[in-house]
Amino acid sequence: HPDFFGKYPKERPFYRTIKWDKSYYTFTGFKDPEQELQQAQRAEPTLSTLFIVHTVLERERSELGISAVWCRWQRSWGVSHRYCQLQSLSRLSHQNPEALINLQGHTVVFADQSGMNASGHVMLGTMDVHHQWTKLFEQLPGYRSLQQQTHWLKERISLLLGGTQVVHMDRLGPVQPIAEHYSSLNTFHKRLMSHHLRLHPRSLQGLTMLLENDRSSPSLHEMGHFIIPIKCDLPALQVFLQNHAPEARRRIQRKNQLQAEEEAVVKLCLETLSLRSLSKEPSVSPAQMIQCCERLLEQRSPHMQGLQICVSHFYSVMQDGDLCVPWDWKS
Repeated sequence: HPDFFGKYPKERPFYRTIKWDKSYYTFTGFKDPEQELQQAQRAEPTLSTLFIVHTVLERERSELGISAVWCRWQRSWGVSHRYCQLQSLSRLSHQNPEALINLQGHTVVFADQSGMNASGHVMLGTMDVHHQWTKLFEQLPGYRSLQQQTHWLKERISLLLGGTQVVHMDRLGPVQPIAEHYSSLNTFHKRLMSHHLRLHPRSLQGLTMLLENDRSSPSLHEMGHFIIPIKCDLPALQVFLQNHAPEARRRIQRKNQLQAEEEAVVKLCLETLSLRSLSKEPSVSPAQMIQCCERLLEQRSPHMQGLQICVSHFYSVMQDGDLCVPWDWKS
């Protein structure tokens, strides 16, 4: 059926897991994920994902004493899939509670592969078995050591580049493992140490930069951060940073203004349209979100009341009740 915008929803691509014969689960004693999915669908099909996450994790924290653990998802799986993933982690915590001790203080991301990403989040591969998760938990102290080394390298690079901070944004590209991130930082730091750039220690304070492997020349993103190739010409980089610093500060100021406007218009939409929730995908810019919200306010359709709207780039109705609409939706 068409949604209230008169558009037919498009289905998102489904990521199929390996399907084992039923005898495999009978013989091994492992839980059948298909059976669990059906149970989750029958049990609480209308619960919001956030409520399920909050409930399960609060129980985990109270039972295991794990503090500051929160879960995210790399992909927009439906509520039943997310519920099953949390249930799997919950089962592991009961079967082997000691294994989860090293998770304390980490954010967990259910992703395509296990490991630690450049942001320091623990990634749990959704197709991995408990043994692989447990092995990852045992390796977390080593990952934390690597994370500390990346922080040190970022500080050293910042000192050499006039106070520019090296940042990493998972939402701007594919998930980068922390080992790969460390390697990039280490390579760039060694190159900086072999050259003597003449930048005032605080001349670029407040500016940020992303390191990339697949670019040949530096650039300035519309959001105000520099995009720097690891193997770029360093004397030319110094000139580029000095020449583009004023424009970078102007774009950062504009970005902050847009973010403030975005927060205000989202709040207004929630209150005026009586929406249950209003969110967006990371790929939607603040300017696009503002434009979308302003048009929603003009629409003021009574059908919006109580809806969970996620602003995206396509039309879809998610399993957990979210109505995905493109930011430039058509009337």
